[in-house]
Amino acid sequence: MKRLAGALLFVCALVGVACSLVAAAGGQGAVGRPCLSRISFGVLPVWARAGFSDPQPRLPHVVGRAGRIAALVFGYPLLSPPSRVRANKILWVARISPLSPSNLRISAQRMKGTGKLGRPVERLVVGGPGPSIIDLPAAGCWRFTLAWSGRADSLDLNYQANG
Repeated sequence: MKRLAGALLFVCALVGVACSLVAAAGGQGAVGRPCLSRISFGVLPVWARAGFSDPQPRLPHVVGRAGRIAALVFGYPLLSPPSRVRANKILWVARISPLSPSNLRISAQRMKGTGKLGRPVERLVVGGPGPSIIDLPAAGCWRFTLAWSGRADSLDLNYQANG
């Protein structure tokens, strides 16, 4: 009986690791996809409109691949190096507000097509999805892997060269 219980625990651990890897990739996964920032200038999704007085606010934004988070880009276009006159401001809006908020952890990897360029950089939004300034070290297409409060998603954002 102990042997069976141990085997079941091992299988559960393996399934947990596999589920974590899928979740970290944003559910649908970004592996093998070329980096492409699909910024929308249309009306924000209904779930991302809290706090706006306009009933149909328009703002540059990207919704995560799994639809769990949106990046509302107040500092459009995002620039690297950052501008001296305005910030690379991104408001992160989670589709479902967590019961127990945790920090939003961002791993950003610069990409060229499906290939990685350099090492990933880590950023942290204290308190979870919300307002942030996200400066990155180089221009290009960046793949963001986001994790907060037991949730995960991914999206691509382009940073233009400043200068």
